[in-house]
Formats: sequence, C-alpha cells, structure tokens
Amino acid sequence: MSVQIAPISSSLSAFLQKNSYSRVVVLVDEKTNKFCFPKIKDSLPSNTVKIQIKSGENNKNLDTCTKIWEALTHAKLDRHALLINLGGGVIGDMGGFCASTYKRGIDFIQIPTTLLSQVDASVGGKLGIDFNGFKNHIGVFQLPKTVLVDPSFTNTLPEAEKRSGFAEIIKHCLIRDAKMWDVIRKMDWFENNFAELIQHSIEIKQKIVEEDPKEKGLRKILNFGHTLGHAIETFLLDKGKRKILHGEAVAVGMITEAFLAEKRGLISPQELEDIEIYLFETYGKVHISTNEIEEIVTLTLQDKKNKGKEVLFSLLTGIGDCGYDIPVSKKEMQEALAFYIG
Repeated sequence: MSVQIAPISSSLSAFLQKNSYSRVVVLVDEKTNKFCFPKIKDSLPSNTVKIQIKSGENNKNLDTCTKIWEALTHAKLDRHALLINLGGGVIGDMGGFCASTYKRGIDFIQIPTTLLSQVDASVGGKLGIDFNGFKNHIGVFQLPKTVLVDPSFTNTLPEAEKRSGFAEIIKHCLIRDAKMWDVIRKMDWFENNFAELIQHSIEIKQKIVEEDPKEKGLRKILNFGHTLGHAIETFLLDKGKRKILHGEAVAVGMITEAFLAEKRGLISPQELEDIEIYLFETYGKVHISTNEIEEIVTLTLQDKKNKGKEVLFSLLTGIGDCGYDIPVSKKEMQEALAFYIG
C-alpha cells in the first residue's frame, strides 16, 4: 500500500493523471467541505460529484452508509468510479467501507485531514462503522489505492483534535521506538515536530501492517491502549458533555494497560510512572466514578481481539516492545480502572 507525504495539490493531480476513472466522487463532512475541499478542488475533474455527511462518531453508522450508497446510486456510478475520502477517521472508515461494498467494490483513496487519521486510521485498510453502541463493530479489511498525506491539513485543527491524534503517536513510540518515546516525553506535546512524527508513525504502522495485513498476530500490538480505551470511549459516547475524543480515551487506555503490564512484571514501576505522569500532564484526567467500573469492564467483552470468553490484551513487554493475545481477568481490569481513578 502506498502512502505519499506531500502537498495535496501535486500528489492528487499526479494520482488522477496516472489512473483513469469513469467518475470521481468526494466524500466530505461540513468541516472538511469548508476547510479542506478548497485545497483539492482545482485538482479534480469538472464532473466530480460531492457527497456531504454530518461529522462525528455518532454519525458513523448504517443510516449514514445508506445515505452514501443512495448518493452513489443516484449519481449512476459504475464499478470504474473512484471515491475520495476527505476527512478524519470517521470519513475514512465509513467512506472506505461504503466503497468496498458498493457494487461489490469500487476504488477509493484516503486523504486524511486530522492528525489522528494521518498517523493511524488511514493506514492499514481497516474500515467499518459503529453498530448498536459498539465501536467499529461492522467492517472489512480493504486497502485503498493510495493514501495522500499533507501535514498542512492539521493546521486547520482545534487544539483538542490535534492533541487527540498525538495519543496514537505516543502509542507507536511505546510499542516500537523507546528512543523516540524518550524524546517526546521530555517536552510539551505541542513543541514536537509534527511533520517528522507523522512520517515516523506511518513508517512504524506500515511495517507492522505489511507483515500482518489481516491482524492474525503482530498487528494486534497496534491495539495497545485500545481495549480499555475503546470501552471507556463507548461508555461515554452517549453521556453528553462527558463524551471524549478517541485519543483521550486511548490515553486512559495506555495508563490502565501500562498498569496491567507493570503488575505482571513486564515493565518497571519507574516506566509506569513515566507513562502515567506524561499522559496525565498531556491529557488531564477523565472523570470516571467507581460505580461505573463494572459497566466499562463489561463492554470489553465485545472487543474484536477476544477469543471465546477470554478478553485478550496487547500489553507492553518493555518500552518499545509489546506482546499480544494476553488474557486479562475481569478483576485485573477493575484494578486497572481503580488505579486510574486513584
């Protein structure tokens, strides 16, 4: 799978010149239509179709997919059309899923516009939607024709969105690059060179995905911080103002799952403390009450890595290393969340 890091006007023009499509469609939301579509407009064919959906994780569902499929059908697109997903993880996941299933599959490319999607969601071909309250519950593995990354898109992001994406950069360092972890943890998150870190994260994820494209083994390490993180994100999704961004949930997940690793002797108490201090300084503390622990733990039973009744985690086995398929008991998860609450 090719990933190109370059100004979007040149990379998109070059791609469209090399590839012939009967029709080009661009999927946007109200934010990317306003801030990002103008940057690619002049590179598109004159008969390009634009489909706009509502932004937000709460719209990443079958109802929105139906609207996208209806729009593709109304435009009379054949199987030689191209769908361009211009947006963050929601657009990329859902647009790719719709393209992969429309007429049994049409080509699509990802143009990720958030830091989170540039360093994580757009790379690797994981596509899907949320279903019955469970995150990414319905989906497929399907690689895009290419991923076009332009770091300048992140200049349009609110600070909270950029910080959310930074969580996945932290994750990549913790599971694969101890030296880079030592670099980033010694400065405030916003002082980092994001163009360099975007490339660094993409290279790490690409190598892992190339070795294990369908997540049968090694690729599972990319889920560090996500088992409890996804459960917390799902739990707070319908809690109004308590709803948190994906990266904020992953930060909670990394603290709690680092605690599990330390309890098993996989990382040292000092390494746990370093992770805990940096993540609390960067993301603050998400309010979770003790009487909510049980319901959050129950949500992990729907995690896609599970086997039978076992909840399987990816845990650090040292800074820069990570194991996978590690069974964790309900009691251990409760202890990890209690540790986070303090």
